[in-house]
Amino acid sequence: MTKRRARITGWGKYVPAKVLTNDDLAAMVDTSDEWITARTGIKERHVRTENDTTTSMAVQASLDALHVAGLNPEDLHLIIVANSSPDYLLPAPANFVQHALGASCPAFTIAAGCSGWVYALATAQQFIATGVYQNILVVGVEIISYALDYTDRTTCILFGDAAAAVIVQPSLDGEGVLAFELGSDGSQAHHLWVPGGGTVNPVSQKVVDQREHYIRMNGQEVFKFAVRKLTTCLRNITAQAGLTLDDLDLIIPHQANLRIIEAAAKHLDLSMDKFFINLHKYGNTSAASIPLALVEAIEEGRIHPGDTVGMVAFGSGLSWAGAVLKMGMPVASVLTHNGHARANA
Repeated sequence: MTKRRARITGWGKYVPAKVLTNDDLAAMVDTSDEWITARTGIKERHVRTENDTTTSMAVQASLDALHVAGLNPEDLHLIIVANSSPDYLLPAPANFVQHALGASCPAFTIAAGCSGWVYALATAQQFIATGVYQNILVVGVEIISYALDYTDRTTCILFGDAAAAVIVQPSLDGEGVLAFELGSDGSQAHHLWVPGGGTVNPVSQKVVDQREHYIRMNGQEVFKFAVRKLTTCLRNITAQAGLTLDDLDLIIPHQANLRIIEAAAKHLDLSMDKFFINLHKYGNTSAASIPLALVEAIEEGRIHPGDTVGMVAFGSGLSWAGAVLKMGMPVASVLTHNGHARANA
């Protein structure tokens, strides 16, 4: 019996117009372009404008993905939004995205940090494989800039805001999600977290004064975890798919730090040419990181029909997630218009 797989048929992205360069940050905190570039590979990042919200950014990316797939919002059977920076504590972002699009399907949010979009894609794969839903919108969107302490150069230099989305539909031709792995190690959760603002440590004057409502990170521990999971997860998912690393046409790693990717490539004995990198333009966009890189790889002609792509993310939790995709979308039909993926009429 032929297995039903979730095949990507549409894609889109949105990045805010405002750009924050390394030199801009150097005017705000004790750092420099040279310091940031040497340690992270990041040159600039996009951050929200006063008109950008988690919902509005997700909707813009989603509309482009629907356009490429040739679908309307009312054609959607399910919306999954990966996000850890909601517009409001309640309800979840997916509900606002559904309403703003004009869709009437179920919608829910997955909060798994930087691994969230791959978690969401794996979830969509299960709904496709079982035949429950046919047209699923999978969004990764983050406004991380609101949770950054711009007096802390160890975190504020790393993150940016963005949204990216794909449409997945069933395929019986061997295209789509071939394998995935999801993982979590909650014993290390405190290495990347926001210690204040939740039910354990609610918002108070003390939380604000001690700046506990901002992201805090143990960079050294997260770095070691990321290199380890990037290498082991990539090996695991390729083996699960019945492939080798050499069979992968492109690897899309979470865009957190160039040194993490370089270390993983060395451990895997792979050329950096095998990896798609766009973190120099956007920094770490958390749940939007993997889909944003995927969309740009398509736009730049790095992915072609029939290509096999490996993706691995890692982040808060500490969590990790990876997937192998067999691509089948009509890449040649795509034009770039105002930074968004568009299909030829």
